[in-house]
Amino acid sequence: MSPFKAYLIDQKDGKTVAGFTRFEEGRLDKGEVTLRIACSSVNYKDALAATGAGRIIRRYPCIGGIDMAGTVVSSSDPRFKEGDPVIATSYDIGVAHHGGYAEYGRVPADWVVPLPKGMSLFDAMALGTAGYTAALGIVRMEENGLKPENGKVIVSGATGGVGSIAIDILARLGYEVVALTGKESQTDYLKGLGAREVMLRASLDLSKIKPLDKALWAGAVDNLGGEVLAWMTSTMQQNGTIASIGLAASMSLNTSVAPFILRGASLLGIDSGYTAMPLRRRVWERLAGDMRPAHLAAMTRSVKLDDLPPVFESFIQGQAHGRVVVDCA
Repeated sequence: MSPFKAYLIDQKDGKTVAGFTRFEEGRLDKGEVTLRIACSSVNYKDALAATGAGRIIRRYPCIGGIDMAGTVVSSSDPRFKEGDPVIATSYDIGVAHHGGYAEYGRVPADWVVPLPKGMSLFDAMALGTAGYTAALGIVRMEENGLKPENGKVIVSGATGGVGSIAIDILARLGYEVVALTGKESQTDYLKGLGAREVMLRASLDLSKIKPLDKALWAGAVDNLGGEVLAWMTSTMQQNGTIASIGLAASMSLNTSVAPFILRGASLLGIDSGYTAMPLRRRVWERLAGDMRPAHLAAMTRSVKLDDLPPVFESFIQGQAHGRVVVDCA
C-alpha cells in the first residue's frame, strides 16, 4: 500500500494543530480489519477535536474522524473478508485510535459492523454516529414504554445532526414531534423533516424552572443539557421518558427529584460510544429498515476530503445543520 492522504491532529506547545499529511500503512493502529475508506462524516465531536475547542483527543497524534465506512482490504478475523462493505463508528476511533479522515483505516474486528442490506456506504455516513445515536436513543425510549399514542415528543438541538435525524425517525414511526430550536429561520427545514410544531427556545423562561410544571411531553430527546434539560424534566407527562444525548449547551443539570418520584419520569443516558455489539447491530439494521430517515438526502451535503477543514468552524459557531459526509475516496 502506497502512502495515503490523512488529516492528522497533533499538539504542539499545548496547542492543537491539524492538517493533511502522507501516512504510511505501518503507522496505522493495530486491528484485525483494514479497509479502504469510502466516506466519513462530520460530527460536533469531530469539530471539537480538530479545532482544540474541546478536550476530545486522548492520544496525539491522531487521524481525526470518529466515523468510517468502506470496503475491507484485508482481515485476519474470519467474520470479515476482502471486499466486504463495513461500518466502524465511535469506540476510540478518531480520539485515541486513528480515524476516518483518511483513505485507509485499520480497526479491531470487534468494532466493525457489516453494512446492512439496502444501505449504501454514503447513507451509512450520512447517518454516522449522529444517526446511530438518535436511533439508539429512540430504541431505548421504546424499551422504556414510549409509544406514539402516549403523546408528543420534543427534540432539542433540532437542527443538528442528531436532532434532525431524531425528528425524521420519530415522525416516520408515527410520533407527533415538536422541534425545539434557537433558529427561527430553520422552521421550514424542521417541518420538512416531519416536525408537527416548531418551538423557539427564546419563548421559554429558563430563569424560573419549577420542580413540576405543566405536563407536556411523553418523550424528549435532548442534545443540549443544562437548563433546557432541567425544563424538560419538569414538563414530562406521567411515566414520560427522556433520552439525554448531548451537552451542546452545558454539562450541568440542576433539577429536583419531583418529576421522577411524583410523575415516574425516566432519564436515560445514551452512550453511543461503547454500545454492546448485539444492540449496535440491531440499531443499524433498524436504520436500514423501519427507522430509515425519509429525508436523509435533504439534510445531507457532501464535501471532498481536501475541503474538510473549513467545515469544522461552522459546527463550532453553531451555523451547521443536518449532516456532512466526507468523500475520502
